[in-house]
Amino acid sequence: MSSLNMKLSRFLPFLAWWPLVNRDTLKKDFMAGLTGAIIVLPQGIAFATIAGLPPEYGLYTAMVTPIIAALFGSSRHLISGPTTAISIVVFSSISRYAEPGSPEFIQMALTLTFLAGAYEFGFGLARLGSLVNFVSHTVVVGFTAGAAILIATSQVKHVLGVEVPRGESFANTWMDIFHHLGDINWYVFVIAMATLLTAIFVRKLSPKAPHLLVALIVGSIIAVLLGAAEHGVKLVPQIPPHLPPLSKPDFSFATIQELAPEAFAVALLALIEAVSISRAVATKSHQLIDSNQEFIGQGLSNMFGSFFSSYAGSGSFTRSGINYAAGAVTPMSAIFAAVLLMLIVLLIAPLTAYIPVAAMGGVILLVAWNLIEFHQIKVLVKASASETGILITTFLATLFLELEFAIYIGVLLSLVIFLNRTSHPDIVTLAPDRDDPKSKMINIETKPLAQCPQLRILRIDMSIYFGSVNHIEAKLMDISEKQGIKHILLVLSGANFIDVAGAEMLVHQAHSLQEKGGNLYFCGMKGKVWQFMAQGGFIREIGPAQFFETKPQAIANIYKRLDKQRCETCVTRIFRECLEPDTTKK
Repeated sequence: MSSLNMKLSRFLPFLAWWPLVNRDTLKKDFMAGLTGAIIVLPQGIAFATIAGLPPEYGLYTAMVTPIIAALFGSSRHLISGPTTAISIVVFSSISRYAEPGSPEFIQMALTLTFLAGAYEFGFGLARLGSLVNFVSHTVVVGFTAGAAILIATSQVKHVLGVEVPRGESFANTWMDIFHHLGDINWYVFVIAMATLLTAIFVRKLSPKAPHLLVALIVGSIIAVLLGAAEHGVKLVPQIPPHLPPLSKPDFSFATIQELAPEAFAVALLALIEAVSISRAVATKSHQLIDSNQEFIGQGLSNMFGSFFSSYAGSGSFTRSGINYAAGAVTPMSAIFAAVLLMLIVLLIAPLTAYIPVAAMGGVILLVAWNLIEFHQIKVLVKASASETGILITTFLATLFLELEFAIYIGVLLSLVIFLNRTSHPDIVTLAPDRDDPKSKMINIETKPLAQCPQLRILRIDMSIYFGSVNHIEAKLMDISEKQGIKHILLVLSGANFIDVAGAEMLVHQAHSLQEKGGNLYFCGMKGKVWQFMAQGGFIREIGPAQFFETKPQAIANIYKRLDKQRCETCVTRIFRECLEPDTTKK
């Protein structure tokens, strides 16, 4: 690729994969796109219902968002569009300001989408893609599990045919449902359960079949046979048979001020979803994912989509996984899926007026169930108490607090635990293994070894920064003051970074040991760490003579500075120098 094309591909990333497109890839991408279009048809309607929007808005999102994300993202298999988690956050964010489904609600949803896209685009331009690495996947698992319960809760009234006021909390909604159990509409219940069971049966019979679409068709047929209109069975409003119309978000200062915090939460969740999914698929396709470019692609797709009647979207794990399994080669599959969906909607839009709300409720119950990662939850609970704490906290916060706060709490907990781990680096005590011909240095916890009574050799297996200073300093002081060791050698081959606070702590400890007649020594220091210490003047303050390239070189020099009277009576003699004759004596 020429330098001009490389520069252009930064701004137009589709130029990087376009040369891969040929007749063979177009055929594979077309079939994968057709599969995706069939799958997203019922999903789009269901997700828009969850978001409190007219059903066509889910389809509009599935038509516009994937095209822009495919052109400007980095993944070749990621399919963007409406998702369950984002949909419920959209509903939670806007339902406090406007009646779901109303023109005001729709316009605010579009504004929220634009703002979320602007956040994502800004994060991408600022090269903040690596920040996603610091958000534990446990946050997403806990949030989606809680969101699944909320989604199921919101659909119970449609499955039972009972009246429950909108906007009630999780606990109050269930209290209302229990109070109205005697008012169940059994026609509604039968249609919902028949739809749900059909979807489960079809998926088990043929995993690749569009089970949700088949289930909706069966539910609609049952509704007609039972005489739905005569028994209070509500139907989904007919989807207009046209392409996404132009729309205009509300850019008034008051609306932006109201929705900016919620938009940040939507953007954060959407980015975590998109990057996590694209990386998961990339492990199978062996493609390198650029998180920053993915941020830009997701941001542009939401910003652009908000002007074409699309609400906030992100990467879909289900559709992305199926897209890869269906043989997709390039992002053309996402574009084909969007275009084919447009054609399908133009042809079958009038038929959507026959879909019962109860059937949609049954489908959404299954969608909610599939959101919960039971296997992942089981692994987390067994493996880590801290991760389990994040999981439970995020889950409960999702159920009982505002959803954007649940996301923030989960992310904050994830960062706190990460910082706690980095603030307590492993400090390994090393000693030479005399059974090894080369006297290799090993961890004394893996094999009990004798140690020199005058010298401790420590390896710090993480960066030395302000967060880890107290832990490292406490370890050094324990060795010098409680154990009476005056000479300490630090092996810094595992330290990738050191800041001013860490360097000043090392200077202080070196001076403290020097006052006691010993010193603090260093070896195996990486180039960047050495450069930082030298430029900051810290090597000069400690003393250049205390720095060595290798452990053998360090030990040979430190041995000369040990108390020779103690060496004469020492019985451990673990170093080679201990066994050699002392040439300093005459």
